[in-house]
Amino acid sequence: MRPTPPILRIESPHSPPGNVIEIACGTGVVTRALAPRLAGDARYTVTDLSQAMLDHASSHQPDDERITWRQADALDLPFRGDAFDVVVCQFSAMFFPGKVTGYSEAARVFNADGKFIFSVWDDIESNEFADAVTHAAASVFPDDPPMFLARTPHGYHDEELIRDQLGSAGFSHVTSERIEKISSAPSARDVALAYCHGTPLRNEIESRDRGALDQVTDSATRELEARFGSGPITGKIKGLVITVSL
Repeated sequence: MRPTPPILRIESPHSPPGNVIEIACGTGVVTRALAPRLAGDARYTVTDLSQAMLDHASSHQPDDERITWRQADALDLPFRGDAFDVVVCQFSAMFFPGKVTGYSEAARVFNADGKFIFSVWDDIESNEFADAVTHAAASVFPDDPPMFLARTPHGYHDEELIRDQLGSAGFSHVTSERIEKISSAPSARDVALAYCHGTPLRNEIESRDRGALDQVTDSATRELEARFGSGPITGKIKGLVITVSL
């Protein structure tokens, strides 16, 4: 399954930002897309809570002396205030155990003219692969369906709630845009394996029946093939991009 394409966009009418921090970089897909767009004298601090994810992201990034890799908790960033021009975070705010705390930390570390740009997934019905896998898992456990995908990565898309939480964190200027793209994979099986084996959905499946992982994966493969066909497949993905300032 191809990594999710970045949907964050950093636009400036004058010049690229000089000092950027990325929160929760994950596999580094945004880092690889953003670094080439920054100026030669820019500073780019890339963080993640997991050192293992940082190691993975850095191993796929070309050597770049502008980049500093740093293990850091988004809810307790180890940086002084007013340190950055831009804070970016793609598809991770949904996992913050304290949303307002995370947003407050973002507000603290960027300067008065800075921006915080982040994205979250839209509802699961607008994200076709995840929706298909969720339906397949529910068919195996109809009395207690594993709802991780709908509940967490695709459960935080209420714009009014997000705006209220950003306001509580001190942000006064908020713009948002829903963006739709296409995700692709070599086969339905690749998608089923990615979701069932490579996300916390696996924990929910195994908590119900430790021997059911392959059964759910097979069910997800069949559901995806029924919706998108055999061979290489594509499906719609949709997210919400939020840009905020003080």
